[in-house]
Parts: sequence; C-alpha cells; structure tokens
Amino acid sequence: MNITTIGVDLAKNIFQVCGVNKVGKPIFNRQLRRAKLIEFISQYPDSIIAMEACSGSNYWGREFKNRGYEVKLIPPQHVKPFVKGNKNDRNDAFAITEASQRSGIQLVEPRTLLQTDMIQVHRLRERLVTQRTALINQLRGFLSEYGIVVSRGKKRLLAELPEILSATENNLTVAARSLFQEIFTEWQLINKRISEYEATIKSQAKSNEDSKRLMKIRGVAEIIATAVIAHAGNGSAYKNGRHFSANLGLVPKEYSSGGKQKFGGITKRGNSYLRRLLIQGAWSVVQHASKGEDRLSVWAKQVMERRGKQKAVLAVANKMARIIWSMLYHKTEYRMA
Repeated sequence: MNITTIGVDLAKNIFQVCGVNKVGKPIFNRQLRRAKLIEFISQYPDSIIAMEACSGSNYWGREFKNRGYEVKLIPPQHVKPFVKGNKNDRNDAFAITEASQRSGIQLVEPRTLLQTDMIQVHRLRERLVTQRTALINQLRGFLSEYGIVVSRGKKRLLAELPEILSATENNLTVAARSLFQEIFTEWQLINKRISEYEATIKSQAKSNEDSKRLMKIRGVAEIIATAVIAHAGNGSAYKNGRHFSANLGLVPKEYSSGGKQKFGGITKRGNSYLRRLLIQGAWSVVQHASKGEDRLSVWAKQVMERRGKQKAVLAVANKMARIIWSMLYHKTEYRMA
C-alpha cells in the first residue's frame, strides 16, 4: 500500500482524510479528529498532502511543510469539477486527491505568519469600511425622509451633519435628532477604529523591506504594499508578471474560436480586494499623469490619449501588478526613469 497522495477535507474538529496510490486508487477514506491528524499523517512520510485553500489551510499547510511534507493548497473552484455524485466529506476528500494530480492547476502557497498578520489587519479594516458605507447610505436615506439632501461625498456629509442636527428650521423631530445623533456617534467611532488599523498597516509597511521598496512605485502606498505582500509573499508562486496580473483578474477576457480572437473587458477573477486597491492606485497615477515625468506617468498619458481614461486606468493597474511582481521576485529597486 504505497500512499502517494493524501487529501484532507478540513473542518473544525472532524477531518475527512483520503489516501490514494500512484494510479489514483483510494486506499483509505476515513474521518479523523483534529488531535489525531498529525499523528496519522506521520505514518506516511513520503506522501503529498493536498487540501482546499480555505479557512485553516494556511495553518495546516505550514505545519505539514515544517515536517518535511510537500503541500498542495488547491483553490476550491478547481476541486469542484472532480466531486463525483452527491456532495459529502468522503467525495470531497477524494476530489481533492484527484485535483492535486492534474497538471496545469494553479496552487496556493501557504501564508507565512508575517503574511497572516498583515492580511488580518486588512480584513478588519475592510469590514469596518463596508460597515461605514452601509451606515452612510442608510443615513442619507433617513435624511431624505425629512427632505434633507446633502451633496455627494462622505466628508461633506460628516462636516454638515452637526449643523443639520443643531438647525431648528428643518423638519427634524426630537426623536429623529436623537436617532441621527446616535448614527453620528457610531460613524465617528468607526472612523476612529479604521484610523487605528491604518496606523497599524503603516507601521507594518515601514518595518518591512519589501513594502518599503514597493512604495517607491507611483500610486503604491502602505495599504497596497502590505496587501500585495500578504497575498503574494515573495512572488515565487507566479511564473511571471503576467501570471500574477492574470491571477488578480487584470487581463482581458478572451473568447476565441475558429482562428478568430475576441477580447473583452478584464476577467475580474482572483483577489478582488487587491484588484480594487490597484485600480484605485492606478486612478491616482492617471489623474496626475500630466504633471509626472517618470516612465509610468508618461506611458499612462500616452495610453490615455489613445484609448481614453477608463481603459488607461486598467492598463496602468495591469502594469503596476507586473512591476510589483518583478520587484518582489527579483528583489530589485523601482526605476523611475
């Protein structure tokens, strides 16, 4: 019984473990409690450990790699086509072993503890930003019920809200003023917490050599630099800059047949958070391109003149992703000219 690959369907306490031989025939497919997993896997020191890239997979990936195992973390969308029959833990574990033996499937590298620390702060900040956006939208809706409309922009609304609450000539009732005061207080509290997380992100960026080099790129500041490192590490999981950019969904969609190539908008696959950050950074580059003399600004200006501002932003975001990968992988400095 030469077990070559072990597929682990992760869970909170009860894991499903499937072992297959070199031709993919299942030798065992059983449940294991969390405390017994390492002990059981240690019986097969030469096996490849395959898991879905999901919650907890980075921890287990690090644990198995530290014990000398080859670890394959597979994105869930690549495992799903191999699930045969009904979805259950046994079929899922076997599907993981099937997917791990296919060539051409993009694997995920387990995050280091440093990357994990960085990404957790980003997730907390992003949750609060989402909450703040929902709160602002709700506040605008409430105000409109009393005939009060404020111009676009959260800063303008935040600045005008105290005046709205103190004004006596509007239609706000006593109950409404009390309610809006609570919303205003909640908004201020969320702003404070977001600022605290952003201060943590800036501190992480200043203490990391890779992020300090990345921040020399026009349009890249602390948030983008740390988010990239948390996602890509040293860039070794990607073959080249285009591969990294494609992983973020920044390359054109293709629909070709019969020798005819058709390209559309960007694919929008992969890490949507990092893609959105890079596009925001690209907007900054494009908006100030006329004043910049560096290569990226000059190139952005040329693209904007040919294709327009919207397409120029996506092109710049794509180029930024490629530059970032090259700097991470080759450990080089950014060249302005």
